[in-house]
Amino acid sequence: MQRKYWSGIISALILLTGCSEEKASSPDSRKAASDKTSAKDADMNTGNEYQLTVQEEPYGTTAGGQEITQFLLSNTKGTSVNIINYGAIVTAVYLPDREGTSENVTLGFDSLAAYENKGPYFGAICGRYANRIKDGKFTLNGKEYQLAQNIPPNHLHGGNAGFDKKVWAAESFSRKDEVGVRLSLVSPDGEEGYPGKLTLNVIYSLNNNNELKIDYTATSDQETPLNVTNHCYWNLAGEGKILDHELVLNCDQYLPVTDEAIPTGELKSVKGTPMDFTSAHKIGERIDQVEGGYDHCWVVNQSDQQPAFCARVKDPESGRVMEVFTTEPGVQFYTGNFLDGTPASGGYPKNGGLCLEAQHFPNSPNQPEFPSTILKPGEVYEQTTIHKFSTE
Repeated sequence: MQRKYWSGIISALILLTGCSEEKASSPDSRKAASDKTSAKDADMNTGNEYQLTVQEEPYGTTAGGQEITQFLLSNTKGTSVNIINYGAIVTAVYLPDREGTSENVTLGFDSLAAYENKGPYFGAICGRYANRIKDGKFTLNGKEYQLAQNIPPNHLHGGNAGFDKKVWAAESFSRKDEVGVRLSLVSPDGEEGYPGKLTLNVIYSLNNNNELKIDYTATSDQETPLNVTNHCYWNLAGEGKILDHELVLNCDQYLPVTDEAIPTGELKSVKGTPMDFTSAHKIGERIDQVEGGYDHCWVVNQSDQQPAFCARVKDPESGRVMEVFTTEPGVQFYTGNFLDGTPASGGYPKNGGLCLEAQHFPNSPNQPEFPSTILKPGEVYEQTTIHKFSTE
């Protein structure tokens, strides 16, 4: 999984003189950074400590002629995160193992052109409605709306050209205690069949507590369903399959689904079933008891502390650990069941990665008993999800 190796090395190991006050990087600063590449390469071998930094580099040009930028975030723990403003995609996350060896622990493509094609949503922000809406239809204020049925007969992750296929406005920032990138997108009224002009902001930030934080805010001028999530595929081993990863889900209930992966409406106890991850289990331990593999939404246990603890995953071999905290009511746990090793799957095998997508429940616009996903004018949609990394 040594993808985007050069970018990962730059973002994880490059030593800078320190963090500036918060401001967006200019084209001149990007040119200066490029001109000093050789000097930075030499610095890698000086033994200096990692520092909290953010950089930018050209990533490519879309088929429509738009230039895309990659933002390279790194911290003092040797962690680095690469993000592009196409699809607000996380292209790589480099983490050291217990011995200090760094690997990319997310799945992704090698080129912008590959991300532009239809694919598994590697690392992207999905919306307007992440996950499924039955028959691509919902009724709001007495009016029926028809969405794209891009997984016939249902609607998935925002349709044929959801937020994962958009070019976002973006600017980097650097503060004393964190670095990051702000991305923003305006989705016009009627796009993909959804009502209302929606303005969405997503902030990725990395700090020295080894936390990758994703903050979402949105407003709309009409009532509209909204359910956004990040769709990173994780493999803490850096290669192979995730069946030996150990998983804990802070979830006493899950949502049973039909054969089309649409929730039945029931919230079912996980107790005594292969869906029970309230204590640590290897992912592959009981996966054969679940038809098709894991691809379900779990109900995050309510907590007074927000964001609430949601999940913990560990690769015993490398010692890498990721904990997830979220303000969302659900988490979609998916085991890469449709990856097949082909170029369309990035060459990754079935079960080559796992997703923990913090979100509202699938098909909520058609399930009035589920928590509402309707954003009204004058309201502000807010969500925070944190990925905290460590080793054991």
